[in-house]
Amino acid sequence: MSQALHPMLNVAVKAARAAGALINRASMDLDLLKVNTKAPNDFVTEVDQAAENVIIETLLAAYPGHGILAEESGRARGAKDSEYLWIIDPLDGTTNFIHGLPVYAVSIALAHRGQVQQAVVYDPTRNDLFYASKGRGAFRNDKRLRVSKRLKLADSLIGTGFPFRKGDNFKRYMQMFEDVMQHCAGLRRPGAAALDLCYVAAGYYDGFFETGLSPWDIAAGSLLITEAGGLVGNFTGEADYLYQREVVAGNPKIYAQLVGRLTPYTRVIEAPHGHSHADAPETPETPEAALERAVAAAPPRASVRLPKTDLA
Repeated sequence: MSQALHPMLNVAVKAARAAGALINRASMDLDLLKVNTKAPNDFVTEVDQAAENVIIETLLAAYPGHGILAEESGRARGAKDSEYLWIIDPLDGTTNFIHGLPVYAVSIALAHRGQVQQAVVYDPTRNDLFYASKGRGAFRNDKRLRVSKRLKLADSLIGTGFPFRKGDNFKRYMQMFEDVMQHCAGLRRPGAAALDLCYVAAGYYDGFFETGLSPWDIAAGSLLITEAGGLVGNFTGEADYLYQREVVAGNPKIYAQLVGRLTPYTRVIEAPHGHSHADAPETPETPEAALERAVAAAPPRASVRLPKTDLA
């Protein structure tokens, strides 16, 4: 990379590449994977766990006073009261990975006082590094990223993700899917939200929407999009997408049209702890409390085991 990176971003890049190298090695022996199906459709492998460990170790070696919010280990590591919080998905697209479909990525974001400041999404199969620092633009490798310039939803390619967990509102999603599908040029569902958001930032997609996502799925990609000139929000266009479990993104024109279509479908995921969204207090949650709530609401994951000898 020709441009100088922010020191914290540089450490994140180092961590993402280390995790990506581990993932690439493990991908060469997928026939050794042993799948446990205790919870359908939502998997974790020893590759996820090993990649997360190397990311956390790299980050904490440089910044031992920072907090950690990671998909597999939650807040178990790092400082609990730091203003800096690393938000980590070590392998977004695990289901693709275990089937040998080369669409998955490492996602690392750094939030300061609840605002994402640094972002890295690394696609190890293509050696594509997407990165951004707040106020300094978004890049893929050395190329500056800009969202697309399309003006009409009817001309647009839109990314999405299908619901797959127990409790997801499939019928409502199909109504949403049908609504958007009939008013755009095409819908795509590769299966890795972190990369989908990068594709919006790069202008490959004109927009994206999905329900049921967690902070680690979207934190890094959201900064890439805004730094590339796009917009990110929930289905009603508000900024609480990190923890409301719904997100819509796009260039400004397509974003507005998607929000118009998706507003009737807002908050289709059941609220955690048995409470309805309508019961939420008028005073907004702090970003930190919201992230904690999202972690608590995340469903249990099945396990997929890979022999440890293949992670060396």
